[in-house]
Order: sequence, then C-alpha cells, then structure tokens
Amino acid sequence: MNNRVYIFDTTLRDGEQSPGCSMTVEEKVRMAGKLAELGVDILEAGFPIASDGDFEAVRAICREYPTIRVAALARACNLDVERAARALEGATRPRIHTFIATSDIHLKYKLKKSRGQVLDDAVAAVESSRKYADDVEFSAEDATRTDLDYLEEVCKAVVAAGAGTVNLPDTVGYSTPDEHAALIGRMAKTLGQNVIVSVHCHDDLGLAVANSLAAVQAGARQIECTINGIGERAGNCSLEEVVMAMKLRHDRFPVEVGVVTEQLYPASRLLTELITFGPQPNKAIVGENAFAHEAGIHQDGFLKERTTYEIMDPRSVGVPESRLVLGKHSGRHALNQRCSDLGYTLDRAQLDEVYQRFTTLADRKKGLRNEEIEALIQDVIAISQQAPAAR
Repeated sequence: MNNRVYIFDTTLRDGEQSPGCSMTVEEKVRMAGKLAELGVDILEAGFPIASDGDFEAVRAICREYPTIRVAALARACNLDVERAARALEGATRPRIHTFIATSDIHLKYKLKKSRGQVLDDAVAAVESSRKYADDVEFSAEDATRTDLDYLEEVCKAVVAAGAGTVNLPDTVGYSTPDEHAALIGRMAKTLGQNVIVSVHCHDDLGLAVANSLAAVQAGARQIECTINGIGERAGNCSLEEVVMAMKLRHDRFPVEVGVVTEQLYPASRLLTELITFGPQPNKAIVGENAFAHEAGIHQDGFLKERTTYEIMDPRSVGVPESRLVLGKHSGRHALNQRCSDLGYTLDRAQLDEVYQRFTTLADRKKGLRNEEIEALIQDVIAISQQAPAAR
C-alpha cells in the first residue's frame, strides 16, 4: 500500500462557502500563497460556475502559483465541467473535481433521478473532464448514506471512465469511525492500488477528524480538509488536527505527509485575519489556549519538564511559545517564575506574601496582567524593606 497521504485543502472552496467566510479574489490569492508555503498537495481554489469571482480566483491562483496542483469543482454536467476547465487553463497541474449525489435521499428529493441516471451522469462527467485534464477526481456526494452495492458500482464505473481519485464524502457528518473505516476499506479493496480513495468528512457530530483518521487506517490516501476546520454548517475536518495526529502518532499512522507543520499556526492566523472569525480559544493546535497552562499542578509539572503536560512542542506548529496564564488556579511555582521573568528575585517570605495577595485578587478577576503582578511585588518588597527600619 502506498503510504503517502495527500492533503487536499478546500479552505478556499468548501470553507469559503460557510457563513462569514467569504473572501475576495485578492484575499483568496493571498491565502493560497500561505497554503502553498504550508505544502498542501492539492489546493481546491473554488467552484468556477458559482460566480465570476470564484472563476477569477481560480484563474488568478493558477497564474500566481504555477507549481501547485490546483483543483476546481464542477457538478456532473457539461456546463460546469467546461467552466472549470476554462478557469484552470493557466495551471500546469490542473485537476477537475466533479461530483454528484448518490444517496437515495438525495436522488429522491434533490435530484429527482434514478440510480441509473445518476450513474450515467457520473460517468459522462468524468469522461468530459478527461478531455480537459489528465487529473480527474470524482466525488459521490453523501456517500456514507448511499447503498454500498450501488456506491461500489458507481466507483468502479467512474474509475473505468478515467477518474484517478474517488472521493467518498461524509457530507452531513453522519458516520462514525468504525463504520467509516468499513466503508473505506471495502472501496479501497474494490478499486485497487492504482486509484486514490479520498475522504471529505464534515463535523456535524464532532467526528470529522476521527472519521478521517479511521479512513486512513482503512486505506484512504487523500484527506480533504480546511484550515481551522471551517466549512458548511459545523465545518470540515480540521487540517491542522488531522495532520498533527498523523505526525505525532506515527506509531498508529505509519504514513507520510508533506505538510510543513511550522506553517500551521501562521496559516490559521492569516485565515482569521481574512474572514470574520477565528478558532475558539480551546481549538486544538491553533487555539489561543492550545499551549496555555493555568492550573497550578499543570504549571508546576510543565516548569519541571515540559512533556508532563505538552505532547508537542508549540514551535513544531508555528506557535512561538507556551504560555503560563496566572489566575486563581495557579501555584507558587508559576508565580515565582513570572516574578523572575519580570526581573524580581524574592525570598520565601516575600513570595508567600505576594502569593497570598495574588490569589485574593485573582478570585475576583479572570486573570492578572503582568503590570498587576508587578504592582503586588513592588508593594511587598516595599513593606519588607520598611519592616527592619520600623524595628
């Protein structure tokens, strides 16, 4: 089995489709530059049929970053495929990504087509795409709610028509890791070594990363994901989380990933700058609190040996350093370290007094700033210096 897992970034397509995440052409080009630095394998630049802006963004990214593999999305119809192909004309490594829904619920209520009609549309779209690009990906939308025998039939047909990558999206985040692994394992075995099986997991149940990792263990060799996990509804598989899980737990995921992990945090910060919101503070890898410690027991262990409470070096993901947050849960060890960092050397009695005052104040606040801590230190030092004179 090929042990290279390809990272397909869809921040600029699926990610941008979510409320509050729309970007201008210039912003998408700027973000594409950071994704190129990050080392993603495939960059899905947009959905050209959706708007003139998306069309122009795909064209601009192809011109600006000629060495990166750029993908454009297209529904399984000639108009979409032709529009995607025109947008990709400047790319040296273009990929047309065509899709159609395959679950009975989508066929009945959305497409109003039979299984036979959808199969024919899928094959025709792949054949049409191959006229414009050697690299064609097919996605069976809502694959995880599709009848497995029918899904297998569609997958084999699109591969015969020329698709080199078959994506099996968990479009509504419905799957669980065990059943997702079973689905991917079956399709990977059916399609063989010459086809890349891909996954695109949504996070409606908070399982997008877990499902993607289970898929890798079952044979998937492409993961579709986004920076900060942005995307429709609850978002997509988080690029930074799934990459670091594979990097850090190589014992469980003996695969190779080409991402430059030191660029993860900078990519997250740039995306936050470009859209209307950033990740929640407790977001894994890139959240404000991902490498922050407030509890005294944790701070004490961290100061003695970082790995007691950190499983990765923050610098490995581009975070400059860990933070000790001083609040009501903090202990003497961390407070003494902060005093030292601020340029003060305290004896035991002074530290005890500063600590007592600190905890009293911290009980009324969300945390103390350095200037507040420094004021406490200076008060205690002044009192201790006055005490001998008074005697």
